Amino acid sequence: MKDYQREFIRLAIDSGVLRFGDFVLKSGRHSPYFFNTGLFNDGYTLARLGYFYASALVDHSLDFEVLMGPAYKGIPLVAATSVQLFQHFGKNAPWCFNRKEVKDHGEGGLIVGSALRGQVAVIDDVITAGTAIREVIRMIHTAGATPVGVMVALDRQEKGRHSNESALMEISREFAIPVYSIIALEQLLEFLRQDERYSACLPQMEAYRLQYGL
Repeated sequence: MKDYQREFIRLAIDSGVLRFGDFVLKSGRHSPYFFNTGLFNDGYTLARLGYFYASALVDHSLDFEVLMGPAYKGIPLVAATSVQLFQHFGKNAPWCFNRKEVKDHGEGGLIVGSALRGQVAVIDDVITAGTAIREVIRMIHTAGATPVGVMVALDRQEKGRHSNESALMEISREFAIPVYSIIALEQLLEFLRQDERYSACLPQMEAYRLQYGL
């Protein structure tokens, strides 16, 4: 596990973004953990989160010209990532996001910020069913640009409700692009195994992975 991944998990726990207990997911599954990036909701945590996204992009050597954040959660994520890419890695990356509805006055259109052009990397929080990310990838194609990858915060590494593929795997296969994450469940479990403070929740985490994991 990389240092930035360990720091990300620690920040997520300290900020209440990552919690342990019994949570019912949209799929109906009872999960022993819950992850909510919306709780990275102040200057410090958002700046750190942007750094972790930037670190993961650099770590995976993803070659892109523009960053795109899907509305709504992706908007602060892509802005923070662009800032941290410049401050820590010297890459000045244009960024944009989409509106939910077409604006028919002013500058109009669906895209705010940089034009969708060239090679585009998508920054999002998580992929659940994959519906929203499919819409964004089609939007990139419609603009004449090329999606080259997706970066999310967490890969739960669990099979979907109707297949043995995760939503991330389905997106990657369907559009022939890589889908990366800052951390995956395997890094989270590694972190928990190394800290005795989380020994009580580890059996439930392992059991959940055994039942639903890929």
